[in-house]
Amino acid sequence: MHRAWLRVGGLLIELLMTDDPIKIMIRCLTPLLLLPLLPVSCAPTGIQAYQAYDRPTSLPTDPNAVRVKVSLKRQRVYVMEGQKMLLAMPVSVGKPSSPTPRGNFRILSKKADYRANTHGFQSDGHRYESTYLSRKKHGWKFRGTPMPYWCEFKTAYGFHAGWLKHHPCTHGCIRLHENLAPKFYRLVRLGTPVSIASSQPEDIEYADMPLPPDAGPLPDYNRKLMYWDGAYFSRHKVPSYTN
Repeated sequence: MHRAWLRVGGLLIELLMTDDPIKIMIRCLTPLLLLPLLPVSCAPTGIQAYQAYDRPTSLPTDPNAVRVKVSLKRQRVYVMEGQKMLLAMPVSVGKPSSPTPRGNFRILSKKADYRANTHGFQSDGHRYESTYLSRKKHGWKFRGTPMPYWCEFKTAYGFHAGWLKHHPCTHGCIRLHENLAPKFYRLVRLGTPVSIASSQPEDIEYADMPLPPDAGPLPDYNRKLMYWDGAYFSRHKVPSYTN
């Protein structure tokens, strides 16, 4: 096929070398004839594709019947109302050295603008640096790492927005995509049951779930954005629901 198009291209070039009126018309049509040969890609890539990622979500009829199931092996979260799937999504779970706890839990607390207590960013008003509270420079102000839409299920462990990678990478928390975290936050309430296991029956049905690009190679948001309230906590798509 590639050789055939090269031959067509060669013939067109020969036609363009003449002043014959008919062939001049062909000269004008040449760009249209060659248009299918041009590589075209309208799909977003990289950070644009990551920020565009979303998953269909339904609101429950009975919020008290909502439950959360976590598959550590598949890095999936399933929010269900009875047997109805409200939201199935990829997540990032704890790495081997800091695994996500297994067992049965309940949502203990929720805070949309939650920040970490021990690690985050420091600033002197002009410069912004990543640091731990214990290493903060004298005279600099400290603010914890933002963990938007925090839903704690065990002391110091929770669901929250953050970069998703295609391998376990967290300190034990369960990271949610920035566009899905506000949806999850709305679906659960204090007391919502959370079951965390190596696998879940739903893994089979959602084995081929589309994933966002791996966040590992993507550029991080700048430290100033992470330091101040507002922009980072609201940098997600407006949540939409199917019902």
